[in-house]
Amino acid sequence: MRRVLTTAVAAMALLVGCSAGASPNGSSPATTRQAAPKTTAKPTPRPTPTWDTTPATIAALGDSITRGFDACSLLKDCPDASWVTAFAKRTHSTSSSNLARSGAVMADLEGQVQEAAARKPAQVTILMGANDACRAGTGAMTPVAGYRREFEAAMRTLHRRLPKAQILVASVPDLRRLWSVGKDNPLALRVWQLGICPSMLGDADSTTPAAQHRRTAVRDRVVAYNKVLADVCGAYDRCRTDGGAVFGYRFTADELSTWDWFHPSRRGQEQLARVVYEAFTSSRVTE
Repeated sequence: MRRVLTTAVAAMALLVGCSAGASPNGSSPATTRQAAPKTTAKPTPRPTPTWDTTPATIAALGDSITRGFDACSLLKDCPDASWVTAFAKRTHSTSSSNLARSGAVMADLEGQVQEAAARKPAQVTILMGANDACRAGTGAMTPVAGYRREFEAAMRTLHRRLPKAQILVASVPDLRRLWSVGKDNPLALRVWQLGICPSMLGDADSTTPAAQHRRTAVRDRVVAYNKVLADVCGAYDRCRTDGGAVFGYRFTADELSTWDWFHPSRRGQEQLARVVYEAFTSSRVTE
């Protein structure tokens, strides 16, 4: 019996030792190592390109506003009075090319980009979209999706052809603000009846809910266009917007052409140049 008990105790001690000192696969827990957790390296942020506020050469793309339409004489472009001419002087640029076209819509920007690429400017300015909203009626305005698609295509081409050029995108002006400046002017009302921006200026003296709704719809479309400009521009390192400065500028009566009470006068063009330049040199503009 004593020998049996001694043998049993020894066997139990052996079992306890095996279960406490060995793992099921025979390795010792004290020497088993767990795999180190994987770490994900953080991407190195891209350096922000230096923004040159004195570009040597400028190419301006856009529509009748940039062409200085009705700023000097009736129904004629006046590039010398254009805001971009004054802008180039402020930036001490050695030369500027005004490649804008009166009546242009966003679908025309691609062609202007091709012209600009051939000149290889250091700076490209874009002010485009008023004509996309100034249509025969609200139903004829350029859809926001189409406006985005056309702007994205032009920007891709611009980036591919001029990868080192800076791009400054100005916001579309507040067309309803322009209406509010001239709506109480009998001469402006008569001129607008000739068909200037009908979607906004048609029945300019009407206060009916339908007329007010139509003007609000045009303004809302311009706001949507400006959001597209900011979104698309923000995808490129060398593109900045004016932060809505042109849209927010409140033109006065003496800053509008006395021939159509819609396009900027010489004084209005000068103010536009100031607004864009201040946005151009401000740290608050989007990148």
